[in-house]
Amino acid sequence: MKKLLSTAAPLFLAAGLAAQSHYPGQHASKFAIKDALIPKVYAFDLEDVTLLDSRFTENMEREEHWIMSIPVDKLLHSFRTNAGVPSGTEGGYSEELRLGGWESLDCELRGHTTGHILSGLAMLYGTTKDDRYRSKADSLVKGLAEVQKALDQGGYLSAFPQELINRNLEGGNVWAPWYTLHKLLAGLIDQYLYDNNRQALDIAKGMGNWAYNKLKTVGPAQRAVMLKNEFGGINETFYNLYAITADTSYRWLGDLFYQNETLEPLKAGKDILAGRHANTYIPKLIGLTREYEIDGKGDGDGIARFFWETVVEHHTFATGSNSDQEHFFKADDISDHLTGYTGESCNVYNMLKLTRHLYTHTMDERYMDFYERALFNHILGQQDPKTGMIAYFLPMMAGAHKVYSTPDSSFWCCVGTGFENQAKYGESIYYHTDRGVVVNLFIPSELHGQFGLRQETDFPQTGATKLTVLTAGGDIQELLLRYPSWAVDGASIRINGKSIRIKEKPGSYIVLSRRWQTGDVIEVNFPMRLHTVPANDNPNVAAIAYGPIILAGEMGTEGFTGREPYSDPRKHNDYYTYDYHVPANIGTTLDSAKIRQTGPLTFEVKDRHLVLRPLYDIHRERYIVYWKLAR
Repeated sequence: MKKLLSTAAPLFLAAGLAAQSHYPGQHASKFAIKDALIPKVYAFDLEDVTLLDSRFTENMEREEHWIMSIPVDKLLHSFRTNAGVPSGTEGGYSEELRLGGWESLDCELRGHTTGHILSGLAMLYGTTKDDRYRSKADSLVKGLAEVQKALDQGGYLSAFPQELINRNLEGGNVWAPWYTLHKLLAGLIDQYLYDNNRQALDIAKGMGNWAYNKLKTVGPAQRAVMLKNEFGGINETFYNLYAITADTSYRWLGDLFYQNETLEPLKAGKDILAGRHANTYIPKLIGLTREYEIDGKGDGDGIARFFWETVVEHHTFATGSNSDQEHFFKADDISDHLTGYTGESCNVYNMLKLTRHLYTHTMDERYMDFYERALFNHILGQQDPKTGMIAYFLPMMAGAHKVYSTPDSSFWCCVGTGFENQAKYGESIYYHTDRGVVVNLFIPSELHGQFGLRQETDFPQTGATKLTVLTAGGDIQELLLRYPSWAVDGASIRINGKSIRIKEKPGSYIVLSRRWQTGDVIEVNFPMRLHTVPANDNPNVAAIAYGPIILAGEMGTEGFTGREPYSDPRKHNDYYTYDYHVPANIGTTLDSAKIRQTGPLTFEVKDRHLVLRPLYDIHRERYIVYWKLAR
């Protein structure tokens, strides 16, 4: 028997299954410490939403194939090697047991992918209820439990020895050990939240106990040294572990990972982001939002909101992505950073997580405007439709192309987050208040529960969406439809064939109040138009958009002579040193007045052999996003 979410939101039932980044309204039965924050809007669980056929489900299916093709023994190999646990093979004769790239035995980040895959499997199970994902995850968890027991180091578990943690505490040269432990902890907690795997929770608690005993004597100076090294979102994970168990030692650990150097200036309203490593920064704010939700008070929300506004308004490209060579640059300095190493995919993954938290606090539509922009223009196009491989960067350099990973020899951080990105597309389509359902994203899907909806749409080919009430149980009074800021040409709505007058404006929510009946049909249309998105620092440099969708110019494959567009694992950090060999004759000037639509999401430039299509649909060839506008 399912339990009610809370007295503040009595109309919906908790599914008890959701992503490790716990959002208000989810898996109440799993948490001993209830959130004190009363949000403006509540999140649904992944199991409450079924994706219907679309490009999103195609991406997810490719993700499923890849994640299931990686053997459990390969994912456990480095863990077993670290603990001296036998793998069942003779050493040196089974090269196939070893993964390459960032999972190589000589890489200090080894083991992070196993954490991401635990999360990805949990999300796939939550989305599909296919027992194959739970079975594979159970085997991984069982193997990790064996390694933790064999190590016998107070709960420590990793694919690398504690010496890496010691080097971090001493200020030595080491690559992000707490970051890697964060991914593993998050994956284990996901396995508990999605699959109710209590062995995974026991492992995570053991890791938390080890961390507390390891760090409880660390003084302020040593703590400052430790925090200079990238630690991901481990503060968020410890806060969640505290909320699940009520063990205050985990709360203490979450607080310990507050970095004064980077967060106090934000608290004072100062933008100090230029030159900072973006993906080191963003997860710190996600942890602050979780602390704020648990306590219902404090500075965390204000700091996170200032950070979000600063990044989105002053450090973000038209695609919703940010950073150049993984670092923030000077505020608004967009046109000077159109390089081949812009838009790290991990940054977008974490910005979307932060956006979800902040959205639940306020129900401010602009958070979902950004979410939609980054989801469609970056995350959806991060994956190669031919192979399912993942791009580390989204290059803004004219004539560049996406560079994809390899099946078993890359395992970059963005491959890891990609295992999660493609598995959780259902998480932000719908939300709910204590009076009704909120429709935020236009993605073919069904919402299940006391109030069920079916959404049919070919968005973004058109701005039309059809919603059908599948079940009208409970006392639902309202449907709130996001009225996007980009819908400047207005909107139209019909309920059961009858036109409805719209009072609201773009950038808000259209509120439809009535006694809903099963079978009611709501037809919504938000006409889209072409427009330019100028660079903050130069109005003569701009991207072209159709509604929220960034269009890019198809530039062909001239100059492709080898492995393009795939990374070469034989080259050191190929994704980061890639030479795009851009042809010298690439034309970057465009007269936007000459663009004509020739088909669904296809545009041509009059008197010029140039086709513009959604950036998310351009793969394995060169493209241009930002143009010099002809005046």
